[in-house]
Parts: sequence; structure tokens; C-alpha cells
Amino acid sequence: MIEIQYERTNFDLSRGKFRITGDIVDIFPAHETETVIRISYFDDEIESITEINALDGEKVRNLKHINIFPSSHYVAKRETLEKTIKKIEKELGEQLFLFQKQNKLIEHQRLKERIEQDIAMLKTTGYCNGIENYSRYLTNRNQGEAPPCLIDYFGKDFLTIIDESHVSLPQVRGMFNGDRARKQILVDFGFRLPSALDNRPLNFEEFYSKLDQVLFVSATPSDFEKQESEHITELINRPTGLLDPLIEVKPAKTEIETLFDEITKEIAKKGKVLVSSLTKKMAEDLTDFFNERGIRSKYLHSDIDSLERLKIIMDLRKNIFDVLVGVNLLREGLDIPEVSLVAILDADKQGFLRSESSLIQTIGRAARNKNGRAILFGNTIKPNMLFAINETIRRRKIQENFNKKNGIIPTTINGKTILNIEDFIPGKEKKNKRKLSKKIIRKKITELEKEMKKAAKEWDFEYAAILRDKIFEYKSTIKE
Repeated sequence: MIEIQYERTNFDLSRGKFRITGDIVDIFPAHETETVIRISYFDDEIESITEINALDGEKVRNLKHINIFPSSHYVAKRETLEKTIKKIEKELGEQLFLFQKQNKLIEHQRLKERIEQDIAMLKTTGYCNGIENYSRYLTNRNQGEAPPCLIDYFGKDFLTIIDESHVSLPQVRGMFNGDRARKQILVDFGFRLPSALDNRPLNFEEFYSKLDQVLFVSATPSDFEKQESEHITELINRPTGLLDPLIEVKPAKTEIETLFDEITKEIAKKGKVLVSSLTKKMAEDLTDFFNERGIRSKYLHSDIDSLERLKIIMDLRKNIFDVLVGVNLLREGLDIPEVSLVAILDADKQGFLRSESSLIQTIGRAARNKNGRAILFGNTIKPNMLFAINETIRRRKIQENFNKKNGIIPTTINGKTILNIEDFIPGKEKKNKRKLSKKIIRKKITELEKEMKKAAKEWDFEYAAILRDKIFEYKSTIKE
């Protein structure tokens, strides 16, 4: 067990650990979350193999055999490990010589101590902290060669669907450069050997070369997707007949006063408002400004926890407040049918948050309501604004023609589930749950698991994640 990187313990049994009590060996497999394997011996023979519940120790089922996989991705045979150690020692000598030549004595001493300690650990235990930095040697790769990844297992005939490709692809592009910049500093200052640079994500060319058939999905595809696609399909017509919002451009000089008036009108019509600002500070200040003047408002940005963000959105839908001010989160994937007005401040500014695709995505948040409209604040109409306006008008005309042809009257989406997020925030019902018996809690866990699987099957992953967290909380209650 120790050779495959399991840790022995006499007390708390957690993933990747094993415990021996007399003739009983309990193993918590690294890939499991709920079950422990109990092996009972009689003398030196295995008497039984049992799967038990990790929380309460109750028996789940008997087994005839079990595979215990290593607890680390970097478990290698002794022969491979010995070859790896020789390569590390050779590279260490070369790098120490280079530091000495450059008169980098501190880096020389730091690297010597760190790598010699790693080598000693590898020789004695077969493992060391940061072993992934030697993955080039463990996987027998050449310098600069692409690391193995999940895509390698897909074979030659598979389909990759890249959702929100206008954001996803730049993120893939940026991963390699960010990782390289960070590790280069570690190498330059003697914290790691140069081979650590090969413990990395794929660069974009490597990633793209491994794909077979690709489907890009985006409301605002970039030039790359358009050039790479053999066929482009536009899905503009909505079965609900909803039109893209009407757009107005208003001067930025008086944007706060104008926005206040427009919000007041919208609230009078029972509508909700999204306001897109450029900075977190501006979002917070605007929220305070509106609240001081009697407009119920909240802000939304990346400093707020994911579950709390969802709660804020549901509170807007439940009419607890009227105006949601945000920065970058009011774009892709936000579906609030109650929103009838989207206001974009400083729309004429240049940058990522006011690019053509960002403007189109933000304007689209008002496309779930039949009265949807958008206001762009800017002193001049810049090319990014002009493109977004023209594209929105084009899509609106296509939908109008479709509605006339099929006799469709635009209808605001109704009946979309409004979750009561407070019921699912971990810790909210802790006092009550402690009064429940284990039998009732297990029953609740079973019911929640069924509901979670159903939600996942229906692609409602946010709801499924909330249910998952609640299940974990109930399980921790049993453990306590």
C-alpha cells in the first residue's frame, strides 16, 4: 500500500489512507468518496472483502475481488524511478554549473538543497512533494514534447463541442503562456530544474491538433471560429417569438441622471433592470447611490461566492429588489425573464468589457422579455457599438419576419423555476438536522440524490450543484 502512495494512519481514515486493526485492514481508495474497503484476515489468508459506508461503518456489500489503484498519478516502477533519478541528477549538475558560471550563489545553494532532498525522498519512499515537476522523465518524454492528456484516450473519431467558444478558446490560448511565465521564474531563481517547464498544459496548437470534429457554439463567434468552420448555422429564430431588444444611445455626460430616470420608469411598469459598469468599485458605488434614493438595488461581481450570486439573481426574480448592477458577470448564460431593461455605461470605451461580442452578449440579457430594450451610454458611437447595434437590428428583423410568417406573438418566458436558495446554503439548517435520526437523514440523502441526478439529466447543473452541497452537509451531520 505504501509503495502505491497510500498513507498509514491509526486514527482518522480519509481518502488515500489505510488503517490496520488486528486482523482487519481498512482502505479508503483515492478515487472513492463514500465507501471504504475492509479486508478481514484469518491468520495469513483473506477471509472476506467488504465494502462499507465511510460515514457510519455500515456494511454495503460483500466482494469477491477488488482493484486498488495508486493514490497518485505519478506512481512508477522501481526501474523507471531509478532511471528518473539518474536524469534528475544529471540535469541538477548542469544547472548548478550554469548558476556557478553566472555567479548566482544563492540560487545555486537553494537548488542544490531542494533537489537533493527530492532525490533522497524518491530513493526512500518513491515519492516527493512536487513530483509532477519531474513528469517529463517519469513519462519518458523529450524536452518540449506535449504532455499526455485526456484527449489522447478518445481515439480518432470523436466530436468536441466548445460552448461559448469566443471565451473558451482564448482561455485555452492563455493557459500555456500563464503557466510558462510562472514556472520560468521558479527556474531562474533556483526553485526548480528547467525540466519543470514541461509539466504544463497544452499550448493552443497542440490542443487544436488533437481534436477531430469540432462544433463551436457561440452567439458572437470570433474570426477564428468562422475561418475554421466548414459550415456555419445561425439559430436566430426563437419559438417564443421574442425579439432582440430595441436599442437607444444616450450621452455619457449625463448617464447617471438619465439612468435614474429610466430605472424609475421601468420599475413603475413592474420591470427589472440590469446595469453594466466597468469596475467593481463603480458597481458598488452605483448600488449605494440607488439605494439612498429609494431604488432597491444590489451588485454582483467576482468577489461574491457562487452560491450567493445565484441567491442574488433569484432575489431579483422574486421581486426582493429591482436593479442589479454588475461588471463582467452580466453576460453569457444569465437568463432572467423579468429583466426588461439593460443599461450599459461607458459603452464607447475600448477594451474587453466593451468589445463587440461583450456588448452583444450584454444586450442579449434583455431578449427574454417581450418589452426588452437596451440603452448604450456613450458620447460617440464607436465601431464596437455600431457593430453591436447593427447585429442586434439584423437579428430582430429576422425574428420579426419569422413571427409574421408563422403567426407568432412574442411572449415573455413564464414558469421558469425560481429556487429558494436559502434552503440549500450549507449550515442554514444545521441545528434542526441534528435533531433528526440517522434513518431520516439517510432517507433525505436518498431523495436528494434522486433529485440531483434528475436535475443533471435535464442539464440544470446549477440546481444539481446546490443539491450536491446539501447532500454533503447531511452526510457530515451523520459523521458528527
